[in-house]
Amino acid sequence: MRVEMATKLLKHRYVQTLGVVVMVLALVRCIFPGIAPSNGLTPKNPPPAPPVREGSLVTFATAKLYSPPSRTGGVGGGLPHPIKSVPGYAETFPDSNHVQLLAAEQWGVKPVRDRDDAEQRKDELVFMAMSPYYSMAHLDASIPYLVPRAAILLEDIGRAFFDSLQVKGLPLHRMVVSSVLRTEADVKKLQVSNKNATERSCHLYGTTFDINYNQYTPVVASKKTTDDKLKYVLSEVLRDMRQQGRCYIKYEVRQPCFHITVR
Repeated sequence: MRVEMATKLLKHRYVQTLGVVVMVLALVRCIFPGIAPSNGLTPKNPPPAPPVREGSLVTFATAKLYSPPSRTGGVGGGLPHPIKSVPGYAETFPDSNHVQLLAAEQWGVKPVRDRDDAEQRKDELVFMAMSPYYSMAHLDASIPYLVPRAAILLEDIGRAFFDSLQVKGLPLHRMVVSSVLRTEADVKKLQVSNKNATERSCHLYGTTFDINYNQYTPVVASKKTTDDKLKYVLSEVLRDMRQQGRCYIKYEVRQPCFHITVR
């Protein structure tokens, strides 16, 4: 009886030990695939490689797993796309406040009086303070809310900006949004120092946001590039969005931003 129990115990420990060894070897092989022995044979019908969509991105939580294309090889082994920018900022983005105001009145909410009024309108607005694709600047004269239509536009711009940076071989950077929904009280305050802050501001309707073209936030602090290159890439993305009929854009000089209204 004792011999039988001892035998079972030894078998149990042997199985446990073998299982641990197999798991360790499997883990080592996954981490260091190069050390796996090769018998010189290849499978007759190897599984097809998964398709790679140029410019595809995973979620921001796993973005650190991405290896941006190098100068000698882009996504899928191709060369990085060239950085062309646009012919001229003022000519490419000429949409005046009057043009944008018409779209703001069509797609936006009724002007928000103050912060208290904004708190009562959250069923009409989307909170936009956090996103993997852009950073929100410190907002002294606006609050991070947009109507759903504009919120989707901003997310799509940010996603397209990430894609463009990747295929052009540049490190990922987030855009910086410098102004969003303004209350009527905010506009009156801004008029003291900013001539662009008119009483009929598009920002009153939750349809309009400003993207700073001289400031960006690197996803990885140690991997940066010049703001000029990032501005070129962003301008290409915005031109495409405008040509698709998704927004109106004004290139602002006094305030370094792209002034954008959904349409």
